[in-house]
Amino acid sequence: MSGLVKRSITLAGHRTSIALEAEFWAALAACAAARGVPLAALVAEIDAARGSEPSSERALASALRVFVLQNFSCR
Repeated sequence: MSGLVKRSITLAGHRTSIALEAEFWAALAACAAARGVPLAALVAEIDAARGSEPSSERALASALRVFVLQNFSCR
């Protein structure tokens, strides 16, 4: 695994910085491409969904990693 890569994304009109390993960014980009949406739109969707979960205090970076793991499929 590589070190953390920081990216800035606008969510609900506010810029936020998210640090994830490069592998997680690649997996998120692949998921976004498969859905035909921009990466920022996928991150916004995941962010909105975590607010409605019982564990809404989960950090966005953690929510993104969990999303990747939940959508991981072995080939």
